[in-house]
Amino acid sequence: MRRTINLTKGLNLAIGGGLTDLWPTGVAMPATVAVVPADFPGFTPKCEVAEGDVVAQGQPLMRDKADTDIKLVSPVAGTVEAIVRGARRAIERIVVKPAAEGTPAQVKFETDTKDAASVKRALKHSGLWAMMRQRPYDIVPDPTAEPRDIFVTAMDTAPLALPLEEVVRGREADLRAGVEALAMLTKGTIYIGVAKGSAIADIEGAEIVEFTPLHPAGNAGIQAANIAPVNKGETIWTLDVMTLARIGALMTSGVADTSATVAITGSEADAPHVVRTVVGADIRALLGKEADEAAPRHLRIISGNVLTGLPVGADGYLRYPYRQVTVIPEGDNADEFMGWASLSPSKLSVSHSFPGSFLGRLFKPDARLNGGRRAMIMSGVYDRYLPMDILPEYLLKAISGKDIDQMEALGIYEVAPEDFALAEYADPSKLPLQKMVREGLDYLRSEV
Repeated sequence: MRRTINLTKGLNLAIGGGLTDLWPTGVAMPATVAVVPADFPGFTPKCEVAEGDVVAQGQPLMRDKADTDIKLVSPVAGTVEAIVRGARRAIERIVVKPAAEGTPAQVKFETDTKDAASVKRALKHSGLWAMMRQRPYDIVPDPTAEPRDIFVTAMDTAPLALPLEEVVRGREADLRAGVEALAMLTKGTIYIGVAKGSAIADIEGAEIVEFTPLHPAGNAGIQAANIAPVNKGETIWTLDVMTLARIGALMTSGVADTSATVAITGSEADAPHVVRTVVGADIRALLGKEADEAAPRHLRIISGNVLTGLPVGADGYLRYPYRQVTVIPEGDNADEFMGWASLSPSKLSVSHSFPGSFLGRLFKPDARLNGGRRAMIMSGVYDRYLPMDILPEYLLKAISGKDIDQMEALGIYEVAPEDFALAEYADPSKLPLQKMVREGLDYLRSEV
């Protein structure tokens, strides 16, 4: 029997540019794809290919220096076009140009769902291991630590997001195979968080938990905190239901599924829609002429949603978790009376002092900060948008002071940067909360 958890903290932003049709309108074939190691915290990359190498789909491009079995693989069969390095020759991305149309070369992985070692090895070699996350630290899971429980989110409550249950519709066999594989890696429970009233059927070996679809309830970490919080000395894994389906497909076919279903959204998207593509696809393939018009029209192209996504620009790539692209006004050419202090009804704000909050309309926010950064205001505002049993303001102060004892006491093992994204939006101090949490987690991991 399913249980329901009603969350009252959070907020669904009324942003224009949402989807009207959830069915994919076509296939966007990329001119190039990129694998970006920075998308996988805890993964220290070492290159396994050279420019000009011909690679198959699923062939390793990078391996982790700490555990050489953990790989990041090519999403397509083709040729390595560029290995882009940054400061201190750190790998920023590896770009692959897909081969001409035809039957792609694919790497076949050995899988045995009855053997835990075989399952773990297949996940590491196929790149799917890196698509999961471990709490504490919100990093690629440590293979030496057995998870107490595994939490799968089958709902995406982020602004304008495509419902995850639509992404995996018709893939029930893959979901069952994925649960069977993950069950080999934990003695605990596999929880699948769904929206209240979801059509996702029960899956043997997993417990379905329904949540109120109020953002950030779709975050796997928020679901874990309200089902069975992680404590010091414990480890849990989190992933989304699309990754679960990919794991199931790997176990049944032996091939790494690198397909992606992406929502093109935002108030400046010409026609919000859904397309099928591959992970790491170039933005121009997804947006077409909109990518060329971004600079003259002063648009910001975000890989992801407006709260946690990354600004990538027209020449960028689809970044992990490969589900959404949002196009909004940049705001650098805005000219309005009183600027950020304007009480215009077209402004989106969590404060009821703005008249727009009473109009029940969809807004078109831009990328401006609307005010300067200032000292943290202890107003309790973070707590209203973070449905976890922690004291977020005090935790952030402990992070700022690098007080490890206080960080542990205040619940840092439970959190990830994305959990603070909504609080960052509502923050009157304009502080980069997600960046602060990421730095705090990295510091704690390096010291403990």
